[in-house]
Amino acid sequence: MNILILHTQVPFVRGGAEVLVEGLQRALRDRGHVVDIVALPLNWNPPDGLLTSALAWRMLDLRTFNGRDVDLVICTKYPTWAVDHPNKALWLIHQHRQAYDLYGTSLSEFGTDPASREIRERVVEIDRIGIGSCKARYAISRNVAERLKRFGGIEAEALYPPVPRDGLAAERFDPFILSVARLDAAKRVDLAVRAMAAVPESLQLVVVGDGPNLESLRLLARRVGVERRVEFAGRVSDERLLELYNTCRAVYYAPVDEDYGYTTVEALTAGKPVVTAEDSGGVLEFVVDDINGLVTPPDPARIADSISVLCDESLARRLGARGPGRVADLSWGHVVEALTS
Repeated sequence: MNILILHTQVPFVRGGAEVLVEGLQRALRDRGHVVDIVALPLNWNPPDGLLTSALAWRMLDLRTFNGRDVDLVICTKYPTWAVDHPNKALWLIHQHRQAYDLYGTSLSEFGTDPASREIRERVVEIDRIGIGSCKARYAISRNVAERLKRFGGIEAEALYPPVPRDGLAAERFDPFILSVARLDAAKRVDLAVRAMAAVPESLQLVVVGDGPNLESLRLLARRVGVERRVEFAGRVSDERLLELYNTCRAVYYAPVDEDYGYTTVEALTAGKPVVTAEDSGGVLEFVVDDINGLVTPPDPARIADSISVLCDESLARRLGARGPGRVADLSWGHVVEALTS
């Protein structure tokens, strides 16, 4: 088939969504389909940019190009499903969460003023109509599917993306905890930095990633006295990241109600336990407390307790050994079959 993957790109930001879309493109091409990615920028500050973006998608005619029909479009993020096409499939990464579960929190740009409420209502309506017109509906996790059902009354089936990185393996369990995440408030890297103040000095923290909270996290590390034990590595090469996964003691990943979390799947594939929080959403579809990781309240003291017990390398090895089996069944073949059938 001739297939277009529809993606919303936030300029200057690259994360798990981009990795997922590119992985899907490769998997579809490997199975003989002709595939391209169509991406438009999204700007939600000010919030009326959400409506302008939806209009841009709606105005696109993606049915035919140079005499070649487009057999299928795959929608991934708001507002790609606003596009008009007779054969739309949904693989939902997430909706614009600031209009739903994050509404009313510090993570949402929407206020309580009439203008904000009106824009939010229109975003919800765009989702209801656009997602409702998709013939096949999947989400990247049960957590994302449950949000869609809870807020929109629309059913979707969980369809997990596989790990995007080759070569993951438990080579060593060196005395450092690895964090791999965008450095913004929702990822809660600050909890790990605070926790390090109560963790034995034999363990270090390596923070991979960049984002708007980088400088505030550096200041936090100095303020709590752990700046010499926390390395902010920034964005690293694929080769370096693979090495870090394969040699760390464990991985910290405790975001707020995460959609899915490639970091979780990569860590488990590498045979490393995951330290996470009991409100971290999709992460908990893979991580089970004291089985392949440690699940704790989102509190620095409790996270410190979990990290501290991993001074025992044998415990880290025992938990980590159960990780690869938990994610072994994830495959691109299953994803492609579901989206194209």
